[in-house]
Amino acid sequence: MNILIVKLSAIGDVIHTLPSLSALRRLYPDAHITWVVEEAAADLVKNHPYLDAVLISRRKSWSKDFQSGQFKRPLEEIISFVKTLRQRPYDLVIDFHGLFKSSIIVFLSGGKRKLGYNSLQELSGLFLNEKIPEDMNKHAVERYLDFPRYLGAKIDSAEFILPSNREAETRVQILLDKYNLENKKFIAINPIAYWETKLWNDEKFARLADLINNKLQMKVVFTGSEKESIEKITSLMTTVSINLSGATTLLDLAILYKKARIVITTDSGPMHLAVAVETPVIALFGPTDPVRTGPYGAGHTIIRTELPCSPCFSKKCSTKKCMEDISPQQVFAAVEKKLTKE
Repeated sequence: MNILIVKLSAIGDVIHTLPSLSALRRLYPDAHITWVVEEAAADLVKNHPYLDAVLISRRKSWSKDFQSGQFKRPLEEIISFVKTLRQRPYDLVIDFHGLFKSSIIVFLSGGKRKLGYNSLQELSGLFLNEKIPEDMNKHAVERYLDFPRYLGAKIDSAEFILPSNREAETRVQILLDKYNLENKKFIAINPIAYWETKLWNDEKFARLADLINNKLQMKVVFTGSEKESIEKITSLMTTVSINLSGATTLLDLAILYKKARIVITTDSGPMHLAVAVETPVIALFGPTDPVRTGPYGAGHTIIRTELPCSPCFSKKCSTKKCMEDISPQQVFAAVEKKLTKE
């Protein structure tokens, strides 16, 4: 049996789909399973023990090439991608993504059973011949698990498996040695998010890190892709922290988070990465709904202000009051409580 999983992005969404991969592998132990993913989240599935093949869509790179007037290379790569996609006769194609860009891949795959949600979001259901309802009141992990459930899988718990990588383990150990970081004796903070409405105040992050340093005597490690943003936060601190922004790959970050005592984070991909490696999360939520996309499972803390307008799912806001009303002392109290419980 040949199965194709279509889940292209983003980091958090790909992580949310990993338990469904585990369920599919248990349900079809002898199947050949392929996953189509975009570049940004590819490291989460490349060399995955439950996958037989990974196809990487360079959609964003191709689009940039076209916009810059380059056509030959992206066209050749697209033709090669489609040719590789169609080499295997898929018995089952599952569109976990549910958008137009994923529906095109479903169509091009030529699969027999094309399964997805009963939705016309971005015309995503046009090429499906089998559909299930999408319950938006469920967490994303549970929504995706509805696919293997529909296919007959019995699921007792969600299993997050990430690829192992010795090179990543070595790189992280070098960082730990460099900064004298001991296992479970530091707190990681991810202040980065792609929506500006999900961001917290830089001064508040700085104040929180100072509180952790001064009152808990625990080292603070900042992580994230935007080095300048984190440097701004650390410049506002009165104590010393460790800035690892831009120093880790996705798998490096997963290993680093596994060694952290707690991860404090905005609603972002790294939040779900911490969940996947079973590190307790303290998540700051504003415009989004933690019921749908919060840290999955037990042992995590969600901090949010119960405003009438939240969740609004808006990427723009004149006040950002839902995030601004969260105080450093409130987050620090959650850190203390979590450490005491342990």
